[in-house]
Amino acid sequence: MENKYLHQVFEEDFLIGAAVTPWLLKQRGEFIATQFNSLTAENEMKFESLQPQRGVYQFEVADKMVEFAQNNHMKMRGHTLVWHNQTPGWVFSNANGSSVSRDELLATMKEHIQNVVTRYKGKIYCWDVANEVIDDREGFFRESKWHTIIGDDFVQKAFEFAHEYDPEAQLFYNDYNAVIPEKRERICRLLKQLIASGTPIHGMGIQGHWNIYGPSEDDIKRAIECYADLGLKVQMTELDLSVYAFENKESKLLAPTKEMLTLQAERYESIFKIFKSYKDVITGITFWGVADDYTWLDNFPVRKRKNWPFLFDENYKPKESFQRVMAIK
Repeated sequence: MENKYLHQVFEEDFLIGAAVTPWLLKQRGEFIATQFNSLTAENEMKFESLQPQRGVYQFEVADKMVEFAQNNHMKMRGHTLVWHNQTPGWVFSNANGSSVSRDELLATMKEHIQNVVTRYKGKIYCWDVANEVIDDREGFFRESKWHTIIGDDFVQKAFEFAHEYDPEAQLFYNDYNAVIPEKRERICRLLKQLIASGTPIHGMGIQGHWNIYGPSEDDIKRAIECYADLGLKVQMTELDLSVYAFENKESKLLAPTKEMLTLQAERYESIFKIFKSYKDVITGITFWGVADDYTWLDNFPVRKRKNWPFLFDENYKPKESFQRVMAIK
């Protein structure tokens, strides 16, 4: 019988996931459950969503997403425990406005990770423990408040706490531009440091916010090999292919051109062939969305510019990109 759904084509290779919102699950739940076998919450498990005020946890929405995954026999990724973004200000400041101490911030980090990871123990199979801590340019660590207050070991501490409260969960570091040679080398340096210190880290998450023109196949392959050579599993955690080059500021297009869709189809086919060739180290591919009706790229890097980055169009119909990927042997 010919495979009908996306995840079936790669059933013996790796998980096929989607980042979703509560609205998407409500409106398109059946579609999502048939095409994918893994879920990531787009925003609902980030710090500010789960603990907007000190000690005040809001798990209801995240609980429903985990329940949806379980009811539909899907794996669930946790995203994310420690990030410089979408973390409420109270985490870093006392009531009088002064900065918290290293010990105070570590205690907050530990308590948050304990409550979140323990709640979903056995339900979430892997966590993006630390997200985007490496600088894009010449520095090493991004100058976040996590780093400024705690110091260089804040990433190590986050992984140790996550492992303490769920020893069975797979723990990932996650970042963008992770296949660009300069940043790839800095990320590998961080991962080597973590591994050398005995930090419980199991995988590297390559976000994969790419476009129809780049990055090169060679850079993708070298990055996968770099991370896998450290003994880590690799996942594409936030995959989408913009129809625009990053520097293109065009904003008037109302529909993708035929050339864009053809290039996108060719590109999806080529990168999925790469993924399949590394199936011994790649354990999951997650799209950062489901279909072209909803994508964060509609507001980045150009606000209010429609983009069409997925395998399914705005009406959830398969694009040529889908057909190309489905035909990969």
